[in-house]
Amino acid sequence: MSKYTLSGAIRTVLGKKVRLLRVKNLLPATVYGKSTKPITISVPISDFQKIYNEAGETGLIELTIDKQIHPVLIHTVQLHPVTRAILHVEFHEVDLKVKVHAEVPVECMGVPQAIKDRLGVLLTLIDHIEVEALPAHLPEKITIDITHLAAVDEQVTVQNLVVPTDITVLTDKTLIVAKIGAFVVEKEPEPVAPTEGIVPEVPTEEGGTKTETETPAVTEEKKL
Repeated sequence: MSKYTLSGAIRTVLGKKVRLLRVKNLLPATVYGKSTKPITISVPISDFQKIYNEAGETGLIELTIDKQIHPVLIHTVQLHPVTRAILHVEFHEVDLKVKVHAEVPVECMGVPQAIKDRLGVLLTLIDHIEVEALPAHLPEKITIDITHLAAVDEQVTVQNLVVPTDITVLTDKTLIVAKIGAFVVEKEPEPVAPTEGIVPEVPTEEGGTKTETETPAVTEEKKL
């Protein structure tokens, strides 16, 4: 597992004033832990973004605050609903000797033979699994080779994932991670024949309609 380091500074700016931090390219954040009170800090946006892209939420980070190192995991990242810019981060301080539960990304590697042969489509059904491990043993992701999938309905399950022995997989091992699905051919709708007994309507010169079996009205002339 890679080692990540990040520096933070105690933050006294709270509420709406945190927008001033972002102008200075600083990101407001909070550190939570079972044995410590919440610590409000700020971290450089660029430094955090780089670590987040690589470590995700399972990479252990050494967060330095006032020369003290806190082992943390990224717990929550708040994004702007429109721009998707990072607004706030929550770190979870962990005990390196206590196992934690975490969601680890699963990444399928390679192009299945069935896709190369145009026999079907790749269906990815799971992209994360839940694991238990010591914080330092959590992987950033778990990869699985799917190039051997050569026919429709061939699949890989959670049980097929190769994980280190110091990690316990909590997700149901029978769940399908990825499989080859059949092509879906859309059938053209068949023309619907008119129902027997229903007489089609015919437009009249006056703009109305009448049925083809209607008998024209006859005006009787009175004899004088």
